[in-house]
Amino acid sequence: MLVEVAVAAAVRGTFTYRVPDALAAEVTLGRRVAVPFGKSRRATGYVVGFPAAAPERFELRDVLAVLDPFPLFTPELVELVRWAEDYYLVPPGELLRAALPPGLNARKGAEAPTRRAVEWAAPEAGAADALPALARRAKARHAVLEYLLARGRIPVEELRAAFPGYRPALLALVKQGLASLDTEARAAGGAATLLPSSSGSAPLPLTPAQTAALDAIVGSLGGFAPILLHGVTGSGKTEVYLQAIARARAAGKGALVLVPEIALTPQLAGRFRARFGDEVALLHSGLTPPERHAEWLRLRHGAARICVGVRSAIFAPVKDLGIVVVDEEHDPSFKQEDGPAYQARDLAVVRARRAGAPVVLGSATPSLESFENARRGKYRLVPLPERVDGRALPAVEVVDLAKLRGAPRPVGLLSPPLVDALAATLAAGQQSILFLNRRGFDTLVLCESCGHEARCEQCAVALTWHRRRGLLVCHYCGRTERPTATCPACGGGPCQGVGVGTEQVEAALRGVLPSARVLRLDRDAVGSAAEVAEVLARFARREVDVLVGTQMVTKGHDFPGVTLVGVVLADTALALPDFRAAERTFQLLAQVAGRAGRGGEAGRVLVQTYHPASPAIVCAREHDYARFAEGELAVRERCGYPPCGRLLAVRVEGSEGGARRAAEALGEAGRHAVHATPGLSMLGPAPAPLEKLRGRFRWQLLFRGPDPAALRRAHAALKPVAHRPPGGADVRFDVDPVAML
Repeated sequence: MLVEVAVAAAVRGTFTYRVPDALAAEVTLGRRVAVPFGKSRRATGYVVGFPAAAPERFELRDVLAVLDPFPLFTPELVELVRWAEDYYLVPPGELLRAALPPGLNARKGAEAPTRRAVEWAAPEAGAADALPALARRAKARHAVLEYLLARGRIPVEELRAAFPGYRPALLALVKQGLASLDTEARAAGGAATLLPSSSGSAPLPLTPAQTAALDAIVGSLGGFAPILLHGVTGSGKTEVYLQAIARARAAGKGALVLVPEIALTPQLAGRFRARFGDEVALLHSGLTPPERHAEWLRLRHGAARICVGVRSAIFAPVKDLGIVVVDEEHDPSFKQEDGPAYQARDLAVVRARRAGAPVVLGSATPSLESFENARRGKYRLVPLPERVDGRALPAVEVVDLAKLRGAPRPVGLLSPPLVDALAATLAAGQQSILFLNRRGFDTLVLCESCGHEARCEQCAVALTWHRRRGLLVCHYCGRTERPTATCPACGGGPCQGVGVGTEQVEAALRGVLPSARVLRLDRDAVGSAAEVAEVLARFARREVDVLVGTQMVTKGHDFPGVTLVGVVLADTALALPDFRAAERTFQLLAQVAGRAGRGGEAGRVLVQTYHPASPAIVCAREHDYARFAEGELAVRERCGYPPCGRLLAVRVEGSEGGARRAAEALGEAGRHAVHATPGLSMLGPAPAPLEKLRGRFRWQLLFRGPDPAALRRAHAALKPVAHRPPGGADVRFDVDPVAML
């Protein structure tokens, strides 16, 4: 008996082994096995097939052991991984290893899942009085209690999503009498008994547009149908998902829901748990490895039939898959950048096709790839053009910063119109959000005498000044250093900071509105999911007047008290060396603008920019996605960029000389492929825009072709060089790249 094994390493191809008679009954598709690999190495592998004949000129070796009591991968998932291996040009074993939660990559085999009851947590009366004391001496308990006070009676699973490692803090609050913990018995048939008071437990009434969208999805159940649900912010896409999944579950089918980042929107996990109880399993990095292991096993054994997870959950073992949902399908986080480079959104379409199920791609600002597929008739476009309550989208005003150049420099880039709007919102007792997609205080520190810049020694980027920490910080490798009293290059006076980050915006805001209660939400101000949840909870409870943050504040939050959104500088993404810069700018502006006016008061958005005539900003001002998409697609078509062409990025990393030599050798092979392939072109080899990262030098080549077949020819030409590159560099292929840096 022969078996085809994908070794859990960055090794191209699969390997054939012989199965001893004693293991023949246990070696089945999708199981992990221990195999000899190399001269003296024992490796973990995954069974992906059973060849009829052994390859020639190779001596067969025996499988050493079977590591699991049951297959970790179903035949459906093995086929999906093999498809992804072929399309994304990644080693199959590396992809299979990435498809499993960390707890299942240990040597010991998977164990049977344990039964769990549904727990509910709620704050006790008077708990708010304990907040000041807890803030001083018990920060973890303080954060959990803040969240409970904001959310009320919730499933413990929502706390788990918001606060990884929450249990000690919650139990301490229960012991103090500040929170209660209840356990509901399972109802007959294994379903969870939901409390009537839980938020989102009952289906909500639908608008006519939501009803039409639901009918379109439900009518597709039982067969493959790609649906682009294009709904403006606040149009009720989540409720459509929930009711469509309820219909699939009523037919005995499972569901898979992909979301960009659960840690930033724990309410989403709470809504699914409240509606479907213990049928929902969560898969995301905020859980501990044992927790992810347990959730994965519940899915594998059918104890949970709905999976809500981030990118890697595309490989979740959902039984009898009947519907797939990708929420915020435009979000770039669905593309895996480190490790095997795959696009979870696109794999969701492939998985749904293989399962014979509809796939719903939802967004207020769809990716141009999905929009073009809808335009060509490959996807069905289902619109949700209005908010559920009939309120208008917020009015968007543009502040031209270029016209303010003659006036005194706005402190922290807060222009007079924006300061006036913030003051008026504060006086009205409403809340504001200020968005700037740059962290730190000064984003560049230089000497005014000689022009010397403070730069990272390990990365080809400028250091950012963080005034609160008193440090210069590299936002790529995390390296820090203290500023010097004199310029290290010329010996002149201390270097000065230029550019603006969220820390400077926060300081400027406190200066012009000293009575405002201000909090900052970025990766410097919050270091964990628990701290994110605490900030959001305080903002939801209206203990904060202005929330200043990076794109973390754009991620689908629903705060009824927010009537003003200020975009401090809309140009930060426009200048990036990336053909998607305009698309990203439009998406960020539309998403953050959608946070305003979701309650009883009308919303208002102020966008500060030096480029008011940019199509991304003009169309965001008018909430005109269709106009932006049509114009941007015309540009892409002229240039041959996606979705009007296909891309293959070849990324090279190594020593300074090694990376250059490898890139040049790849470029020589690439030129032969270009000459032999109609429509194929090559950019590079050239240093990457971020030329040095964590001490390694980076080069890249970019191939453009009319279809995947042209890119395969380029890959075939480069593969011999990439297998043994000169200079010892690492070579990585990225099909359909998202980031150009």
